[in-house]
Amino acid sequence: MPLRVGMVAGEPSGDLLASRVIAGLHERVPQTHCEGIGGPAMAEAGFQAWHPMHALTVFGYVDALKRLPSLLRIYGDVSRRWLAEPPDVFVGVDAPDFNLRLEDKLKAAGVPTIHFVGPSIWAWRYERIERIRRAVSHMLVLFPFEVELYEKEGVPVTCVGHPLAGNIPMEPDRDGARRRLGLDPQARVLAIMPGSRASELRQLGPRFLQAARLLQERDPSLQFVVPMVNAQRRQEFEQMLRELPLKNCHIVDRERLAGVQPDWPAAWHVMEAADAVLVASGTATLEAALFKRPMVISYVLTPLMRKIMEWKSGQQRPYLPWVGLPNVLARDFVVPELLQEDATPEHLADATWRALVDEAYAADVEQRFREIHRSLNLDTPRLVAEAIVRVGGGHAD
Repeated sequence: MPLRVGMVAGEPSGDLLASRVIAGLHERVPQTHCEGIGGPAMAEAGFQAWHPMHALTVFGYVDALKRLPSLLRIYGDVSRRWLAEPPDVFVGVDAPDFNLRLEDKLKAAGVPTIHFVGPSIWAWRYERIERIRRAVSHMLVLFPFEVELYEKEGVPVTCVGHPLAGNIPMEPDRDGARRRLGLDPQARVLAIMPGSRASELRQLGPRFLQAARLLQERDPSLQFVVPMVNAQRRQEFEQMLRELPLKNCHIVDRERLAGVQPDWPAAWHVMEAADAVLVASGTATLEAALFKRPMVISYVLTPLMRKIMEWKSGQQRPYLPWVGLPNVLARDFVVPELLQEDATPEHLADATWRALVDEAYAADVEQRFREIHRSLNLDTPRLVAEAIVRVGGGHAD
């Protein structure tokens, strides 16, 4: 029996997650049809995209205001289509500002709704649980500690593990990655990852480059690898490099990796090759942990963005003492977090230097991250597909 699934993903990480789920659905129900908003990885898995994923990547806060009319048109289009011809089930992949609003509307119209990747209410805006309870038929969470939270609030929930844990090798091949990228196998290598959004790159790019220049004064042979998610981000970063030149800096993107195996995102090749990672807070920190790399986590909000976030959340800081996902999962400051005023080039350089040269520290971090990897390494595509089929009406092969 065919299964029709509405789906919306709004970030590169969500695109990758959703593509694995679509593949799992096709294995279980070959006649599955998935449609909505998605990215290139989803399209390769057979997804019918009504709108491109990048149309939603700025949804939220200041950037969204500039494109609000476009976002509202997209929201109106997909909601009208699904209300006119309801899918068997709707799956919102992350992007909570957009998807929870859509899920609320669809569930009220009788469409079962699944939200895949629980919003970080354990850190910010716990009051969103009321909206989640109203909008979501079943929550799929990535981390074991989230189950108790949703069960306590009466929201049906399943922990499906993190699909990245099954796709990133338990034993990374640093030498092989360096050969693929043409890097010196003997030199120290630092991955610089200032984020995939333009706003993140503007805030962190110059700081990370200044820190890298300080590190290169300590080790002139130090090599840098920087993954870029698309041509626009690469162009913006190259402009920063012209203003803050850095020797031995290698930019890696999909074009450079054409035909290179394994067929991974550029960031994965970069992290596998690196000794340490200087990274913006977000999903990339979890990826770096799964590659067992010591890292320095950083994030900087503009004063306006910070005020908006504080106003919208009603908080001046997260509920938890940690921001980076590896630290949240470990319940400990396994790696340093340098945020806001603390994210100076000097502080970033000092913390990153330790990650590069302190072998005992790096070995301890690697062991902690290995434990996290094991805890998340479930058969996520199968578990998500089973939940979608179950909530969508019990379709069978």
